[in-house]
Amino acid sequence: MRLRGKVVFITDADSVSGRALAPRLAAEGASLLLNSASGGQEIEDELERIRQSGAEALVVSADLRRSSETERMLESAAQRLGAVDVLVHNNDLVVPISVENGEESVFSEVMDANAKTAFVSAKAVGARMKAKQAGQIIFVSSIHAEKPTGCSFAYSAAKGAVKMLAREASVVLGRHGIRVNAIEFGPAEGDDELFRSDISMLYDSYRYKVPDGVLGTHEDLAGLVLFLASDESRYLNGADIRMDGGFLMHYMDFKTKKPFEAGGSP
Repeated sequence: MRLRGKVVFITDADSVSGRALAPRLAAEGASLLLNSASGGQEIEDELERIRQSGAEALVVSADLRRSSETERMLESAAQRLGAVDVLVHNNDLVVPISVENGEESVFSEVMDANAKTAFVSAKAVGARMKAKQAGQIIFVSSIHAEKPTGCSFAYSAAKGAVKMLAREASVVLGRHGIRVNAIEFGPAEGDDELFRSDISMLYDSYRYKVPDGVLGTHEDLAGLVLFLASDESRYLNGADIRMDGGFLMHYMDFKTKKPFEAGGSP
């Protein structure tokens, strides 16, 4: 078990990615601190799987935009689980907003949910990891730290901020044995609806812009997070790992691996 004895803090445990991450890491021996806006109601099935594996899971509902609340939650959780060894920042809020007529309130909402929570969490957890001179911080980000969405510039800006936060933190916290890396996760099922745009064709027939014609899953993401959380990745720090099956390489009008019945070439 690669995470035996480790305490892993997963933010936004209610999300699709959170529901894939928690059982996978628990199966490797981790004790879990799960931040759940629903108080655990939306992850009851995953919590049952975790308990059946013999792992411990503590569900909390902290506002990670607020440093004082985050600090209190971590102090309380440490009394039951111990100090956090691995932070998986997993927040991923997409709200449509344009540069032309977007509301400031929406911009702030998206930036706070994605970028501010990343900073507040990393600062609070990083201080505790510093005391142990060890730890892993993993930011689950997006390919839209690199590529505009066409529907939510605020989301792209927030993920770009997380990208640089990871790089800055890797240098500063790296002096204390803390590794900081980011995953730029690419298209999964349903992203054509999530990033629906009136001006961009990026997600038109998007599964066939992955060279192999097969979309990734959140279980794939969980496997990479597990690797980064384990000692197997001990020499990775400050890395941006793009996990998109080659989606962003589709800049030219290459023939795609589209089956004939779906409109591809024979």
